[in-house]
Order: sequence, then C-alpha cells, then structure tokens
Amino acid sequence: MSTITARRTGEQAGRAAPQRPARRPGTRKVGRPAYGAGVGAAVWLVLVLVPLYFLVATSLRGSGDYLTAGPLSIPEAITFEAYQRAFEVGFLRFLTNSLIVAIGAIALVLVVALPAAFAIVRSASRVVRVGFMLFLLGLAVPAQAVIIPIYLLITRLHLYDSLTAVILPTAAFTLPVSIVVLTSSLRDVPSSLYEAMALDGASNFQTFWRLVLPLSRSGVVTVTIFVGLNAWNNFLFPLVLTQSTDTRVLPLGLWEFQTQYGTDVPGLMAAVVLSALPVLALYLFGRRQLLGGLAAGIGK
Repeated sequence: MSTITARRTGEQAGRAAPQRPARRPGTRKVGRPAYGAGVGAAVWLVLVLVPLYFLVATSLRGSGDYLTAGPLSIPEAITFEAYQRAFEVGFLRFLTNSLIVAIGAIALVLVVALPAAFAIVRSASRVVRVGFMLFLLGLAVPAQAVIIPIYLLITRLHLYDSLTAVILPTAAFTLPVSIVVLTSSLRDVPSSLYEAMALDGASNFQTFWRLVLPLSRSGVVTVTIFVGLNAWNNFLFPLVLTQSTDTRVLPLGLWEFQTQYGTDVPGLMAAVVLSALPVLALYLFGRRQLLGGLAAGIGK
C-alpha cells in the first residue's frame, strides 16, 4: 500500500506544471493592448482635427462656395481671397498691436517676477514671506470682478485708449502665476551653488545674473509662453480700456468681419488662421522648456 502511494506521489510530482523560464535582464514584459486608451485617443484626435479642418478649409473657400456647400465639405476650388480680405480690413495693424501688448506684458512680468522669485527663494525675511502671500492672493481675484476699478485707475492716469492701458493690467493679472512658476524653478537650483557663489565673494546681483538667469531658462520660457498667450487672447481689457481703431488688437479686430448684413465667415477664418501662427511658432520653439518649467519643483 505504501508502495502504491509513493508511486502515485511520484507521478503527481512528475506531472507538476513546469517552471517558467527566468526573464532575461533588459527585456520588457508584453502586456495586453489598451483598447480603451486607443479609443479615447482616437476620439480626442477627431475632436481636435475636425475644428482645425473646418478652420483651414473654410478660409480657402470662396464666399459662394461656403454658402452652397456644407461646412465640412471639401472646397471645390482653393482660393486665397479670404486672406486678401483679411489684410484689407487691417490685419497687419491688429497684429502689430497684439505683438506690442504681448512683448510689453512679457517684459514687464519678467522684470518683476524674476527678482521677486529670487528673493522668495533666498530670503528668510518675514516681509518677503508676507509679500509672497499677497501675490498668491492675486490668484483668487478674477479680472471681471475688478474691471470697474481698473477702468477708473486707467482713466485717472490718462492712459485710456492706449496700448499701455492693456499692457499694465495684463501683466498684473499674470504676475501671481509667473512668480509661482519661477519660484518652483529656482528651488530646483542646488543650495551648494549659491554657497559656492557666496564663498567666491559674489554679491546678490552677481549671483542673480551669473547663476539664477542661466539655470532658470525653463521657467522663463514657461512664463513667456503663459503671459504671451494671455496677452494674445485677452478680450476684456482691450474691449473696456480701448476705443479707437488704431489701438485695436486681434481679438477685437475679428469684429471687423461682422456687419449689420452678415458675417464674412471665410475672411474671419482666414484671420483666425493667421493669428494662430505666431502662437503655434512660440509653442514649437519652447515646448521642451515649457514642460520642464511646469514640472519644476514637483520632487520638492
């Protein structure tokens, strides 16, 4: 009896499942395909490409083709008449004004935010901490809630209907986020580098110029893109603080394609395409620094 039991035990051990071979180092485990993620990516791609197709295709249509054909149909004949009408309306003037506002707001924010972020990171003063908290309070104040006081201040300063009237509040409302981004970027700089500069006898200005500026490039690019986009797409401040055609920026200039008899949709789409090209170029130029600046301080 014991012999039969031992034989059965040996047969069961022999029929046991073979052990899996050990995985070679450096090889990756192949998992199941994520069909849900693929479907989600396809839906997202359609949601992005359809408006872009409508935008570009409509700008290449004639007025008659747009009225007779469907909005998503392929243009029968490609024409650039809509782009010509956009320049005739005054697109170059609107583009120039938007560039002036964007560059002015970016320069003003960087001049204020960079030294402020450096002081917040390196100073232990209570005044600096209180100032940082006041800047953070600016994140909770929407521009729509204080547009009337801003209008009164601009008129008292005799800046109404000027590009300066748009630059100042745009820079003010993008300053809190800019300081937060630059502060996180400067905190990634090792303290040993600051101590080495101090041992070499460098002043605060020399440390800021030789150490902080080169190492905060990703944060500077992030702030530049953020402020530039806000200034480029801003509609409220130009609407309330400007009036004449000479100070009109792109968001307000698009109104020129709408009359009491209708809207020149192909011309409007052409102006939108032209106004999006500088923003696209800015993003393509600084996308790596933008991601690096947004991720700054995550590991802290």
